[in-house]
Amino acid sequence: MDDDLADNDAPDRCSRFDPATFIKANMRLVPVPALPEIRFYTAHPGSGLRRLVEPEDDAEDAPEPQPPYWAYAWAGGTVLARYVLDHPTTVAGRRVLDLGAGSGLVGIAAAKAGARDVIAAEIDRNGVAALELNAAANGVAITIIGEDITAGPPPAVDLVLAGDVFYGRDVALRVIPFLDRCLAAGIDVLVGDPRRNDLPLSRLRLLAEYQVPDFGDAKGAASKPSGVFSFEADDRWR
Repeated sequence: MDDDLADNDAPDRCSRFDPATFIKANMRLVPVPALPEIRFYTAHPGSGLRRLVEPEDDAEDAPEPQPPYWAYAWAGGTVLARYVLDHPTTVAGRRVLDLGAGSGLVGIAAAKAGARDVIAAEIDRNGVAALELNAAANGVAITIIGEDITAGPPPAVDLVLAGDVFYGRDVALRVIPFLDRCLAAGIDVLVGDPRRNDLPLSRLRLLAEYQVPDFGDAKGAASKPSGVFSFEADDRWR
């Protein structure tokens, strides 16, 4: 993990209880690489993110701290946001869900491109705080759902944008049935991903590729192509 996650400063308990204050004080609001239209509170080596994600007490039943994935621009979200900004008719006038929103990069792009309404679903409370700050910094309105929605029916939207939601097998097994329910409800689904191992390529139709950096890439590493895909119905069950 980045140097900022190895920060050894004493925990700031006040900031921990107010993630928005911590994010504004310790992270940088800067343009996103490959997305200069969007500014984003981004982690850097001096952010001290460990203070934000450490458990709030030492009780045995305290929840495991969640890795701050929301603090970085991942390749799948970046290319999906780039695609939406390059092809605004994809979202214009439509109700859009940003699934696994992180701190809102894709939803912000959809709002900027003319979506009628944008809902962002994100389970990490720190990510939700960053999402609210990022939406305000970019002058857009986003409705936030701070819980896992994949076990239930899809919300009333026309389009789901799913960036970097296939980063592990367990997550993929939970997300795919939800996306199938979206298709069954007549909702279009677009996926952004740099072809991670658990990406269901047999269900995807490539729409575009972009060269962008990904979280976890070594400094100076060449960017790899990441794809924007349409998620398609499983023909075996038609």
